[in-house]
Amino acid sequence: MTEHKYILEPYKGMNTRYRCPDCQQRDKTFSLYIDTETGEHIHPSVGRCNRESNCGHHYTPKQYFQDNNISFDTPQPKAYKPRPVTPQPKPVSFIPVEVFKASLKAHETNHFVQFLIDLFGVEVSNELISRYFIATSKYWNGATVFWQIDTQGKIRTGKIMLYSPTTGKRIKKPLNHISWVHKALKQPEFELKQCLFGEHLLIDKTKPVAIVESEKTAVIASVYLPQFIWLAVGSLTNLNAEKCNILKGRTVTLFPDLNGFDKWSSKAKELSHLANFTVSDLLERKATEAERKQGFDLADYLIKFDYNAFAIPEPPQPSPTAQPLVEVKAFKQPEPVYYSSKPEQQKPESWEQDITELENYFTGITLPNQPVKLNRCSTITNCSLFIESHFATVKANNGKRTFLPYLNRLQELKQVLNTNLN
Repeated sequence: MTEHKYILEPYKGMNTRYRCPDCQQRDKTFSLYIDTETGEHIHPSVGRCNRESNCGHHYTPKQYFQDNNISFDTPQPKAYKPRPVTPQPKPVSFIPVEVFKASLKAHETNHFVQFLIDLFGVEVSNELISRYFIATSKYWNGATVFWQIDTQGKIRTGKIMLYSPTTGKRIKKPLNHISWVHKALKQPEFELKQCLFGEHLLIDKTKPVAIVESEKTAVIASVYLPQFIWLAVGSLTNLNAEKCNILKGRTVTLFPDLNGFDKWSSKAKELSHLANFTVSDLLERKATEAERKQGFDLADYLIKFDYNAFAIPEPPQPSPTAQPLVEVKAFKQPEPVYYSSKPEQQKPESWEQDITELENYFTGITLPNQPVKLNRCSTITNCSLFIESHFATVKANNGKRTFLPYLNRLQELKQVLNTNLN
């Protein structure tokens, strides 16, 4: 009988330790015997458990050969190499509601809120704070928290950022002022799974969705173009399938920052199995060379206009039963914030022919650069963006009479332009 030398496999990291077949501990506590001539394991049961409490499992090569009537002279079958144990995914972590609620105050010290008040006034700013749960952090003096709240009302995390109260620009010197609430709370075991900023607003199924890069841009754009639900992914590279899975079946318009059009156009094709994506080239068409160098985003473009003249009032909505998402007190408003459930819809008719005719008309003319007076009450300051946003709305809500005013305004604009051209 040929003599062999068998030893416990030397430790070379956790990939050389396995789950014990006896105590079945999740931790890798089991060392296997190897053949020193081949380096192969003998069998997944031949080894010793290294648990501190010592479960007692120690199955030697000699015992294995005896139990299986294997002679040392008999060529051994190819040793079984056990697969490494795949760890089970950890459950997603959430920010405690108490931490979330504690942040919804001291807005008078919040630099971003101060910028919003200068831009829109107190009433509109209050509404934005309530809608997006804009919060305040002591991490830096005047810092803002943009909470990521999913459609279940659970708080995934919050991004902490610092802005200039006068320009609304992010403070990048002497350091880039970006951090996260879960890091500030010093929770090393926190299992982060981000969601879209503003995702909680998707409880409304009636509106098309618009996505931008930054949280600040989503907040500001929602004032100028309220016919969309405005969300943010956080950065150019964060537009991915995991975050967009929640958008299944929705109509989505992407508004990339300058120089991000090509990347997001490619992403839109990649994600087309999830939703109906279109990519706006508004900034690519309208930006000056100086604005390109500055890396303009949609908010930089919009705030050049007076939002009172720019925004078109939304059509009146039915009054469905309100559902509380999270009970929060808005800035200077003691009432809880509510979000509406989906109203019952009448059986839709089709506007396809009207939409096609209007698209052909607007494509075939040169749009005016100056403001256009639509009627006694409304003046369009930007025809291109007006047309683009209205088409997105009517296509997403084709035949729903609640949104008929959007189609009517496009037809009204056509009549006005025809009159001016003649």
